[in-house]
Amino acid sequence: MLTVKDLHVSYGGIRALKGVSLAVNKGEIVTIIGANGAGKSTLLNTISGFLKPTRGEILYNNEKLAHRPDLIVKTGICHVPEGRLIFANLTVTDNLILGAYLRNDSKAIKEDLEKVFTLFPRLKERELQLAGTLSGGEQQMLAMGRALMTNGELVLMDEPSLGLAPLLVQTVFDIILQIRALGKTILLVEQNAFKALNIADRAYVLEQGRIVKQGPAAEIARDPAVRAAYLGSKSVAMKA
Repeated sequence: MLTVKDLHVSYGGIRALKGVSLAVNKGEIVTIIGANGAGKSTLLNTISGFLKPTRGEILYNNEKLAHRPDLIVKTGICHVPEGRLIFANLTVTDNLILGAYLRNDSKAIKEDLEKVFTLFPRLKERELQLAGTLSGGEQQMLAMGRALMTNGELVLMDEPSLGLAPLLVQTVFDIILQIRALGKTILLVEQNAFKALNIADRAYVLEQGRIVKQGPAAEIARDPAVRAAYLGSKSVAMKA
């Protein structure tokens, strides 16, 4: 579904990505793990068209992506950004409807809104509440729901568990699995490598702008270097 080939990205005199190549197949959860500053968010922002690569190409369903966020959303890629970036002064419902801004299928939009409320019942309870008054976990649910309202098939998620209490972190990862069950494909950037590797099909390790390891998530989780760098003393009970 998604192919990234030899991607180089520089900004502000910094070479943020140095020849990154990866692939995401339909129906997969693929995770990218790495330290702060490794280039994870830069990669997602480049796929979404917010940054322009200095070299390389990005293909979606074998078609080269234009470097325009609106056109990329129309092709079927949606983005849950780091920090949520919800519209604080608008209601929950208005935030969700804005996710469907580029769509003109009003009946399907209404149906998708109900699906989001079914997936996130807490948002349904707060549909007329200003988004800025929601808790951090609720705002993350809103950011994920807004992305789903684009009706995209590939969901880019950037640090969805960042800043959340441990109980809410588990809830977010459970929701990611539910989103995949809806038929979505997910490219997940996540600092909580333990949780990310436990739900992913495949994984890439990004260090200083380069992919240094890749493979099945269970295999990556067992790698001694990965365990030492990202998993600490945790034992990873990987899914069967």
